Amino acid sequence: MFRNRPIPALLAGTMLAGLSAPLCAQTATTPAPAESQAQPAAEATATATAPAPAAAPIIISRVDVVGSQRIEPDTVRSYIKLRPGDVYTAETGDQAIKDLFATELFADVTIREANGVVTIEVKENPVINRIIFEGNKRLKEDKILKEIRLAPRQIFTRSKVRADVARIIELYRRQGRYGATVDPQMVMLDQNRVDIVYSIHEGGKSRVQQINIIGNEKFSDGRLRHEMATKQARLTSFFSSNTTFDPDRLAYDQQKLRQFYLTEGYADFRVVSAIAELTPDKRDFIITYVVEEGDRYKYGDVKVESDLRDLKPDFAKTLLPMKKGDWYDAKQVEDTVNGLNETAGLLGYAFAEADPLFDRDPEKKEMNLTFRLAETPRVYVERININGNTITQDKVVRREFRLQEGDPFNTFQVKRSKDRIQSLGYFQEKFEIDQKPGSTPDRVILEANLEEKPTGSLSLSAGYSSLERFLINASIEQTNFRGMGQSLSASVNYSAYSKSVELGFTEPYFLDKNIALGGNIFRRDFNSFNFVSGNQRNTTYSQVQTGFGVRVGVPITEYIQLQGRYELSVDDVNLSRSFFTNGACDPLLAGRFLCDAIGTRTTSKVGYSLVYSTLDNGIRPTRGSRLVLSQDFAGLGGSVKYLKTVATADKYVNLGRGFVVNFSLQGGYIHSLEGKRFDASGNEVDPVRLIDRFYLGQPQMRGFDIRGLGPRVQRQAYLIDKDTGQYVPIPGMPGQFQVDTTRKNLLADDAIGGRAYYLGHIEMQIPLGSGVRELGIRPSVFVDIGSVFGVKKPQLINLPPGDPRLTRDILDINGNAQCTVPPAQDGGTSTLIPRPSAGCPTGTTPFTQTIPAFREVFLGDTPKPRVSVGFGVNWNSPFGPFRIDIAKALITQPGDDPQLVTFNVGTQF
Repeated sequence: MFRNRPIPALLAGTMLAGLSAPLCAQTATTPAPAESQAQPAAEATATATAPAPAAAPIIISRVDVVGSQRIEPDTVRSYIKLRPGDVYTAETGDQAIKDLFATELFADVTIREANGVVTIEVKENPVINRIIFEGNKRLKEDKILKEIRLAPRQIFTRSKVRADVARIIELYRRQGRYGATVDPQMVMLDQNRVDIVYSIHEGGKSRVQQINIIGNEKFSDGRLRHEMATKQARLTSFFSSNTTFDPDRLAYDQQKLRQFYLTEGYADFRVVSAIAELTPDKRDFIITYVVEEGDRYKYGDVKVESDLRDLKPDFAKTLLPMKKGDWYDAKQVEDTVNGLNETAGLLGYAFAEADPLFDRDPEKKEMNLTFRLAETPRVYVERININGNTITQDKVVRREFRLQEGDPFNTFQVKRSKDRIQSLGYFQEKFEIDQKPGSTPDRVILEANLEEKPTGSLSLSAGYSSLERFLINASIEQTNFRGMGQSLSASVNYSAYSKSVELGFTEPYFLDKNIALGGNIFRRDFNSFNFVSGNQRNTTYSQVQTGFGVRVGVPITEYIQLQGRYELSVDDVNLSRSFFTNGACDPLLAGRFLCDAIGTRTTSKVGYSLVYSTLDNGIRPTRGSRLVLSQDFAGLGGSVKYLKTVATADKYVNLGRGFVVNFSLQGGYIHSLEGKRFDASGNEVDPVRLIDRFYLGQPQMRGFDIRGLGPRVQRQAYLIDKDTGQYVPIPGMPGQFQVDTTRKNLLADDAIGGRAYYLGHIEMQIPLGSGVRELGIRPSVFVDIGSVFGVKKPQLINLPPGDPRLTRDILDINGNAQCTVPPAQDGGTSTLIPRPSAGCPTGTTPFTQTIPAFREVFLGDTPKPRVSVGFGVNWNSPFGPFRIDIAKALITQPGDDPQLVTFNVGTQF
């Protein structure tokens, strides 16, 4: 807009020239003197043809800025090209306005000129005070703020607002919400400030209502839809995220269709078009694919041409899985190329590449195929570079390489090196060893680009047991101590009835030799108990084990390792004095098997483990096998003699797409070398001590409590009629009484372990979507099967109602029987006196207690399997690794103690 702008005037010619013709006509009829008539005509001609005088140029004398508040006038002037002394024109004024608007600092600009003074009047854009989002529920503010351009304290511009609106809509479209709209609003504030309000209507997710396929004759629509990542929105796919429309997934599905047809032999297949259309209600999409299947091909002549000296064509052809006449399969061709490349790599040709050459015969519908291996030099390792290890020393990584500098290149050894480094657990999961050209064509550089992760762990495990109530385990471990690969650990276990402390250290390469050396010291305190009545428990025996162990491991081959160990421990088993009578353990109170366990014994044992492992990762394997045979011989000194054998086998199978199945089987047997053993009463007892036997339950066997299955002795109370208060006899069996067959009213329930056991697992890891994987959640389903058995039946006790042995003396601290002296007639309290050998004096009564009638039952000693099924979830939570298992015991045996839920939690540093 221009105001008071001068416009140059143009001078028009007079009309005298136009009147010259009539004047001439008039002269013809009325002659006039020549001079008087010619002069006016000449003047008229001169006036009509004379040029107008030119306008004087406008020279700028000063440039004034009006209306600026935050921006200095000099800054405004710097944006334009108008300077004092320059010529001012309409064009330079227009350009100045354009330049100022281009800065996006001004809402309005006006330029005036008067007598050489150019005045620029500006209105500044406001400053943003706040940015407010309304209606956003699916996208949080922090995620939107990262994507938009405007921010508080910035200058407001309409172009940025438009760009932000488009960006927000794009964010919602990525979530499949194509109906989302954004309405930007501006709230004016004082001091030229504004609040920007984005009013968002999110709308629903745009789902794929229908997938149509046109042109397919060989395969049904359903079969082809199965190959696609995008799924149709149906009730059965309610929880699937692949039913939302995604343009990127549309292109991916076209590739998936092509891959499927190529694996089925349709080499000419192509997708003619793929169109996604919104439904009339603008909510969902209908996708239509038009395809051309073409003809199906078989393999024709399949040959191998090799210029490699160590890989002859005849031998290479034996590696080909396809034969003439088989249906063509592009995936098989791709796998064959990889196989030939790996074979060449095993022979030292690092850069050899098998090039498949196709010769299509449309008439015979055959695909002739030639795999070409061009000549390349054998390659040697020039250098091994290790990058990214800031804590871990280079030698810790280098000693895991199966190749050394100067060795012939071998792809298998490179892969094995990667697996060994991965198994250390010090670096990121997806780790690769890159191969780069060396200084000459026959040299290669191996480069390990590492990304270290925390190797220390602080774990806290908690559980609930119907026997021990709450359990807590705390442990701290550093598997890369001082960056030298050493392992240092300490653990503490605590519950109301068990406590333990253990310290351990391992040096994997002792004196820089491939010899692992380690040791540990420990103290374990375990208190067993039984039920006095209801949920009241009484400690029965305590076991305190103190000792140390040393271990050594040496490799025999790349996959076989021999581990040796020695352990010396002292076990002290004591029983509460309340179970003693006359200074000796009373089987009627404690049970014969507990009385037999009392004493102090020393165990000196030596053992070995033979380990075979082809696992790709020792921490989180996805493929490979592991077999372990372990034996321990106790009797190298000490007071205990036995031979314990345990064997385990694990197999991991990668099913693809993140599914990994683990098959695990283990079993063990302990054989006593002491011969027959007898208790104090002369009864033969099991030769293997109570604390040396095998036990099963949580956590080895999910779905059961700690030591929740296997041989056990239960003290069951005789039932009492709730109306009469009398013991209930068994119908038809005079003198016999009913016993409680449930676990609720057990007087005692003691697992006594077995000499043999077996345990099997089948567990499958289930992959989830990328969003869930980013949270570190890894679910799995499993089936556990196992049993522990093979112990000699202990001598059992039966105290039916009315048995005089149910009345027991209450002993003093010295173990003597007592008598009760009644209080005097004038009041007071009764007193206790030692009981003479002749019995309580006259006027006193024996100080006794009456225990409930019970009988002991031996249960669970059977090799019949227990089976449980369930699912578990591993979660790398913000407060550490978390594991929860929910398992249902499907098959149990009498006496077993199932448990539904277990969990543990920890953290890393």
